[in-house]
Amino acid sequence: MVPIQMVDLKRQYTKIKSQVDAAIGEVLDSSAFINGGAVQKFAGELQSYLGVKHVIPCANGTDALQIAMMALGLEPGDEVITPSFTFIATAEVIALLQLKPVFVDVDPQTYCADVAAIEKAITPKTKAIVPVHLYGHVADMEPLMALAAKHNLYVIEDNAQAIGADYTYSDGTKKKAGAIGHIGCTSFFPSKNLGCYGDGGAIFTNDDELAAKIRMVANHGQSARYYHDVVGCNSRLDSVQAAVLRIKLPLLDDYISARRAVADAYDAAFAGIPQITTPHRAPYSYHVFHQYTLQLNGADRNELQKYLAEKEVPAMIYYPVPAHRQKMFEHFGGAAFDLPVTDNLTTKVISLPIHTEMDPDQLEHIIQSVKSFLNNPPT
Repeated sequence: MVPIQMVDLKRQYTKIKSQVDAAIGEVLDSSAFINGGAVQKFAGELQSYLGVKHVIPCANGTDALQIAMMALGLEPGDEVITPSFTFIATAEVIALLQLKPVFVDVDPQTYCADVAAIEKAITPKTKAIVPVHLYGHVADMEPLMALAAKHNLYVIEDNAQAIGADYTYSDGTKKKAGAIGHIGCTSFFPSKNLGCYGDGGAIFTNDDELAAKIRMVANHGQSARYYHDVVGCNSRLDSVQAAVLRIKLPLLDDYISARRAVADAYDAAFAGIPQITTPHRAPYSYHVFHQYTLQLNGADRNELQKYLAEKEVPAMIYYPVPAHRQKMFEHFGGAAFDLPVTDNLTTKVISLPIHTEMDPDQLEHIIQSVKSFLNNPPT
């Protein structure tokens, strides 16, 4: 059996090696390493895929979030509501810009921000909401956008884990995750569903004025070369990474289908096991399974992770410490936030390998290893 990886990037690359190598070779031949043709073409292709007017590539997903907040003109002390159950970058950039993160609890099934909790957290100082489409499941955007409109708030979607996911509205219409809020942000970190071979990210919007501001902020605040209208930063997707992403973007839906097939197999195998809660799939979200994350009930999560490692099955805990309990947020009174669902999830969740290259024998080994542990727990 081929060794099991959380994400098997080498085998994925092997299947597209000739196309990727040729695309990188074209960049090397052109020597247009920054803002070359590959970057512009990729931006246009991603615009078409997502159904948005503007895609602005940048250096990474964290920069995408930071640039989005800078472009909105948020000022120090403004409050930004976001879930605590997320990768730290979501909240980190809020604090970096001297804004105030206001942490809210998540829905216990979807792991995404609870809209009712968001509404309770709104104050006169609130300026923006950052929902996170965690693990590949889309947050419930229709009521969230209605709430934002009611209170005149911006919505920045953290779409780092759900590129390609669809959200279905109550009238049956669909939009891509990241194309619903005022601004969407994503990461092309190699392990993402659409990943490059280094760092990369992008920002999406349908607002022409916002797009112009985002481009300025991402390019040293320039409106024209050497004319700097606002304080900005330097954040670019390089041409080599864009070339890789151009090869992988047409395959994204196939990659998602492969991940969903693995998730279906896990769901079927673990159905009816009382110690396991499998990932929920809300009717409004087409889950793209960036991660396949279980909740364990009455079983020792850390012991399972240790047991799986002995069976040469990697398993990860995303995330063992929520943002509001991180030391970096102590001065915001982070630990004072009452987030019982988040605190509970951080003791129960564990993610199993899921990727586009998983073989049936690998999948069966993972499933049987989990079942073996639950049938014979350590004493």
